[in-house]
Amino acid sequence: MAATSWRGAGLVQAVLRVWQVGPHVARERVIPFPSLLGCQWRYVSCIVGSAFSGPRLASASRSHDQGSALAHLLGFPQLDNSVTPCAPAVSMHRDKQDVLLVHHPDMPENPRVLRVVLLGAPNAGKSTLSNQLLGRKVFPVSKKVHTTRCQALGVITEKETQVILLDTPGIISPVKQKRHHLELSLLEDPWKSMESADLVVVLVDVSDKWTRNQLNPQLLRCLTKFSQVPSILVMNKVDCLKQKSVLLELTAALTEGVVNGKKLKMRQAFHSHPGTHCPSPAVKDSNTQSVGSPQRIGWPHFQEIFMLSALSQEDVQTLKKYLLAQAQPGPWEYHSEVLTNQTPEEICANIIREKLLEYLPQEVPYNVQQKTVVWEEGPSGELVIQQKLLVPKESYMRLLIGPKGHMISQIAQEASRDLMNIFLCDVDIRLSVKLLN
Repeated sequence: MAATSWRGAGLVQAVLRVWQVGPHVARERVIPFPSLLGCQWRYVSCIVGSAFSGPRLASASRSHDQGSALAHLLGFPQLDNSVTPCAPAVSMHRDKQDVLLVHHPDMPENPRVLRVVLLGAPNAGKSTLSNQLLGRKVFPVSKKVHTTRCQALGVITEKETQVILLDTPGIISPVKQKRHHLELSLLEDPWKSMESADLVVVLVDVSDKWTRNQLNPQLLRCLTKFSQVPSILVMNKVDCLKQKSVLLELTAALTEGVVNGKKLKMRQAFHSHPGTHCPSPAVKDSNTQSVGSPQRIGWPHFQEIFMLSALSQEDVQTLKKYLLAQAQPGPWEYHSEVLTNQTPEEICANIIREKLLEYLPQEVPYNVQQKTVVWEEGPSGELVIQQKLLVPKESYMRLLIGPKGHMISQIAQEASRDLMNIFLCDVDIRLSVKLLN
């Protein structure tokens, strides 16, 4: 068994010495933007100009001497190291993006392909992980639930291999969908995505003590219905855990003590912890309930387990190498320059909505309607975007504008920075807030 250590995890280091999580967190350099504000009653315009100084891509040149957690545990061979190529940009012109999407794939002689569906409860970190795997932020991310409203597609192309990522909305029940009047896509898209999946990545937020002890019932139903599709478990946000030993008990519960057809032998590593109710594989009855039973809380058919922080480039690269290795011979679906199937306008709307979710309280951001009125190339090649934000209440407008217009200015600045990194060009965003009639 490999003798690599867990940084800062005393119990795991002493007992198993098998898992390692990189402590590095991807950081972005913030570029200052000049801004000009003009305010009127019931109306505010915010014009933000920005100067682009090149893409801010996290370095992916670190070497990785570890595989996934289970690879160490079961003694699987480690993955090869390589430098990750730069992710392609998205064209700011919709017609160019459309042409690229239908362009015949520039396949190598021996192409390989893998369709991956990311499933998990709302706010588990699916979009964050997808962005890190792609090498460029194209999916919206916020701390509030239901940031992703419908299925979005991302493409990783490296050498002869193409991995297609399907980032789905957090799995919810029909009751919640009706109660909160959510789009039907939040209910249907995860199930639709499974129909064409080659591999399922089940993401669990281990920092959420209320949900981490068992898989979402809707997710379990989905796994049961498509049990023929291989699946792996990704335990996310491990950097937020103070007691790393909790991971061992969570592993036992979420996998029912079985991974890749083998029973996990971690008897000596399990101890009782206050507030944790995960059974150990050592005391688990071998005659478990049938798949799909209402009492089931885990899935005993995972092929692999990964423990990571989706913010860590080092951790994500380990998962990415695994996904690339799982690809099977087959024709590519997209040209190598395709990063996502979203239109530029959809990306822009999602990024602005992300900022609304991030900075506006409670139900306010969910009641903001977005309308793009200008999308054009400026005289210096910059992208000029003008979007109206329509709100139903005056109180919402005041919150969105903020004191002296600071809130709307910050939203425009941050959205502009993100879009520059996606389109690789200067971006000027002009946001206006108006009251719905």
